[in-house]
Amino acid sequence: MAETPAIRTDRLCLWYRTFQALHDISLDIEQGRITSLIGPSGCGKSTLLRCMNRIVERLPYVRITGGIEVLGHDVRAPEVELLQLRRQVGMVFQRPNPLPLSIRDNVAFTYRLQRGTQRIPRPELDEVVEAALREVLLWDAVKDRLDDSALGLSLEEQQKLCIARLLPVKPAVLLMDEPCSALDPAGTEAVEELIWKLRGAYTIVIVTHNMAQARRASESCIFMLMGRVVEHRPTDELFVAPQHPETADYIEGRYG
Repeated sequence: MAETPAIRTDRLCLWYRTFQALHDISLDIEQGRITSLIGPSGCGKSTLLRCMNRIVERLPYVRITGGIEVLGHDVRAPEVELLQLRRQVGMVFQRPNPLPLSIRDNVAFTYRLQRGTQRIPRPELDEVVEAALREVLLWDAVKDRLDDSALGLSLEEQQKLCIARLLPVKPAVLLMDEPCSALDPAGTEAVEELIWKLRGAYTIVIVTHNMAQARRASESCIFMLMGRVVEHRPTDELFVAPQHPETADYIEGRYG
């Protein structure tokens, strides 16, 4: 029996007022793999990403039709709690957005939020914080300054911290909207290394304009153009032997 896709969309359409940004998007994203969304600016890839945890619906002028499932569950069903959905489907943005709190309190934030008014013993919280920071390869760099402000970290460290903040609530999916766009080459390399390390434990969907990054840091690749999916294949196959001329034109730099 085939494994349930991590994310499935069925004839997904989206309008910003009268402008249709997504057209009949039907795709399956496999569990435990890194999938990149590529395409020229304005093609709909960030919009599609933000549909997956319904964050795009914060805009009152958005209208959506079609289906979105996460691990077989309809995330657009009326009974779905958005807070719970966004714990299961975490989001990392282009620029790091650490809270103006200590490093420790940043990592513990979502864990405390999930536990509500329940008191969390300090040893338990310390264990959660250390495990998340180790998972994002940041523990050794910050273990002696956990009470320092997160705003004092480098951009690379801040982005890793933002990923660590998601992990204590055990999300199934990590959405990353150009997570390296604010980083220098060394920071980009470090975050790509982390993304590769996290594959398997999480399903990762990453939007990128960087073709080299898509090729290095993803296993499956979706090429979008004008709000439509043109091609969805294993990354190596898409880059070596694209099936559509529009894909070839894009990855060879003829437009976009």
